[in-house]
Amino acid sequence: MNGEARNKILSAAEIKAKIDRIAHEINESCYLEEKLILVGISDRGYDFAKRLHKELNVIAKFKLEILQINLDKDNPIENEIQLKQRETIKNTAVILIDDVLNSGKTLAYAAAFLLQLDPKMLKTAILVNREHHRYPITADFVGLSLATTLQEHIQVELGRSDGVYLV
Repeated sequence: MNGEARNKILSAAEIKAKIDRIAHEINESCYLEEKLILVGISDRGYDFAKRLHKELNVIAKFKLEILQINLDKDNPIENEIQLKQRETIKNTAVILIDDVLNSGKTLAYAAAFLLQLDPKMLKTAILVNREHHRYPITADFVGLSLATTLQEHIQVELGRSDGVYLV
């Protein structure tokens, strides 16, 4: 990665364990729901959501749906937020999912958009919480909380080789 030093902070097995635990926490929190919609923020948030969806399908009794929300993470106001099947959100429990919670900006804009669609409930799930929030947003379900410097970055890789790295 461009000569940058990377320290692995989560292996593939540890990521799977975090996803399994978060899925069980979501199941315990939402067990009375008839339906739950997982909304993953593209790209890695949606990849994380697909893995949660797979695990929840095994353990949960409620009906599950998964959607992908697309927004410009650098300029969320300038560009339209896109979500197909947005009509399914109304009066339904929703979990908004992303890979890393840094400043909270992306999650805040995505949550504000979803709230306009009138969900029954809106909670958030994050794989890694960096705890550098500048916006009033928190994660309800967290895989790993990590105190980092502002100069450090978190890289999440979900695909052929899973890993979370501190760069």
